[in-house]
Amino acid sequence: MQPVRIKHTIEKLASHGGLILIGDLLNSMNIQKSFNQINVHCVDPKFSHTDILSTMIGLLSIAKPDYDAIEIFREKQEFFAKAMQISGCPSSPTLRQRIDLIGNKADDIIKTESATLIQSKAPAISPIQTSVGLFIPLDIDVSPFDNSKTQKEGVSRTYKGYDGYAPIFAYLGKEGYLVNLELRHGSQHCQKNTPGFIEQTLSCTSKLTDYPILMRMDSGNDSQDNFPDQENVHFIIKRNLRKESPLRWAELARQKGQAIINRKDKVVWTGKTDIGLNGEKLPFPIVFEVTEHHIKKGQQLMFPEIAVDTYWCSIEGLDASEVISLYHDHGTSEQYHSEIKSDMDLERLPSCHFSSNSLILHLGMLVYNMLRVIGQISLEEMSKGPFPKYRKKGVTRRRIKTVIQDLMYMAGRLIHSGRVWYFSFGQLNPFAAICERIINRIRGGPVMA
Repeated sequence: MQPVRIKHTIEKLASHGGLILIGDLLNSMNIQKSFNQINVHCVDPKFSHTDILSTMIGLLSIAKPDYDAIEIFREKQEFFAKAMQISGCPSSPTLRQRIDLIGNKADDIIKTESATLIQSKAPAISPIQTSVGLFIPLDIDVSPFDNSKTQKEGVSRTYKGYDGYAPIFAYLGKEGYLVNLELRHGSQHCQKNTPGFIEQTLSCTSKLTDYPILMRMDSGNDSQDNFPDQENVHFIIKRNLRKESPLRWAELARQKGQAIINRKDKVVWTGKTDIGLNGEKLPFPIVFEVTEHHIKKGQQLMFPEIAVDTYWCSIEGLDASEVISLYHDHGTSEQYHSEIKSDMDLERLPSCHFSSNSLILHLGMLVYNMLRVIGQISLEEMSKGPFPKYRKKGVTRRRIKTVIQDLMYMAGRLIHSGRVWYFSFGQLNPFAAICERIINRIRGGPVMA
């Protein structure tokens, strides 16, 4: 069998057809006008603030957060500018300098428009089912970014043991829409400024859903300052045992708990208490899970090894096992962190300036939500059939990496005919029909049957 030969052509081909989706989502928002109103003095600018920030959004959507990545779109490709609906592609020095100039002045605009995007374009914000009703999960967590061996402003030692940043994120719904974030210095404690961050986040979520909110946080944020006093907002926060004795918790578990596992190697008790270890009245009930290990690595222990996990819970009517299960589901947010850090390649931020990196991360939040919206719409359209057979049925959320691979990196031909620009995917593209359906939904046009 002869190998496939290489042939060059004069046709205008582009390998990032999915940028059309990003450009249409940007065009459907009011963000361009808001960007151009940013009060930053720039002498005789060739490109507007919208052109600069839209260019960066386009690069982030194809997982290329580096400024120099724009150069390949300036040389011979006019598709990038047309897809992103901007006047032209700035050079990498122009892109870097303007982003440094804008800094964090656009952060609040991006947060507002990102929430508007979720509200207007997201197919659904899915709740979780509990024995006492439906709740929208709100997962808040810190995830350090490794920026070791750099001299970037704000990079310092994180609790993970490497140098970097320690941003905090807030994800809403089972789909994991990113509703708020804050870039922080690596050495900043996760609790510092968190009550204000929670207040800002809840103000945003109240505009996105009418369901009760279930806020979930880990033990690094075990503080009564984080207990929201808003109506319709509940929480599960893992407690920090600090100097509490595991033996005393084991004693309490035997008295008030229920043994859900009772084997030769271990015993597990779960339960709920309104009274603390010292007999004090608690502001909210504490759910506990106490495990006694009697065998470890096949060896019988002379004294049992005790592990204790405790949780604050403000929802009445839930039994201990359900509270523990709901908190364990909070671990899904680690997947969302991974999608931002790995799939979008945003862990090592590109600038040496803290304010510029904050802007890039906020633009990343907007792009993350755009890709999430595109992925969720594609799932709905695939359910109408036909869809590529290698994609499993019953999937409720598409990973950002999958969206980028399947829908952003779609090759096609750029055609200009009759004063109209077209983009032809070709008959071999298995996602062409799905992409056209998504475009029609974003633009508000007729959806293909």
